[in-house]
Amino acid sequence: MTVLLSPDELEAALRAVGAARYHNRHPFHQLLHGGKLDKRQVQAWALNRYCYQAAIPIKDAALMARTDDAELRRVWRQRLVDHDGTAPGEGGIVRWLALAEGLGLDRDTVVSERRALPATRFAVRAYVDFVRDRSLLEAVASSLTEMFSPTIISERVSGMLANYDFITRETLAYFNARLDQAPRDADFALDYVKRHARTPEQQQQAIAALTFKCDVLWAQLDALHHAYVSPGLIPPGAFGHEGVWS
Repeated sequence: MTVLLSPDELEAALRAVGAARYHNRHPFHQLLHGGKLDKRQVQAWALNRYCYQAAIPIKDAALMARTDDAELRRVWRQRLVDHDGTAPGEGGIVRWLALAEGLGLDRDTVVSERRALPATRFAVRAYVDFVRDRSLLEAVASSLTEMFSPTIISERVSGMLANYDFITRETLAYFNARLDQAPRDADFALDYVKRHARTPEQQQQAIAALTFKCDVLWAQLDALHHAYVSPGLIPPGAFGHEGVWS
């Protein structure tokens, strides 16, 4: 890309990435939301997704540690509060563990991440490393998948409540707060990217960063589909290997 886009054109290019590559299009999510999975497959999703949820405040802390922009740190630290809370028993990670326990999973097993798929752990680590090692602009741009999350949350909650008798609104309470938090965070990050991507190269880096993040989310679902749907090859040590669902 050699032409400098206007801020609105850059936003349109970023949104086009989500329209084409966001993980609501993945076959595993379509099965999940459509009620086509059994309870063990849903448990596998929740257990593996915890690895990603637990890494979010780690990558956000890494981003904050890299900038001398006090305003950016003030705004970004709200993300830590959202996920970690301000006291034990608060925050999004606790709510995700409540979701996992509501599905019948053992809390300590989920937190240990020892039964997660290797590909899940590799994808999550790649995201944390990306935020730590790439430019600050790319780190912020990689968070812009939040522009698209309200759609998938609405699909997930309505679909799972309608199709699974082992799911309740209380089980899915994690997603209530995200309907407000994600748009707030995305608005700030999008404005930041539009103001700081001042050259064609920087704009391309921002678009590539969002593409990378979509790939991270997609790769996690690829691993779930491969292990628990088709061909059903669960790697050694992972949840469900050799019939061990605990």
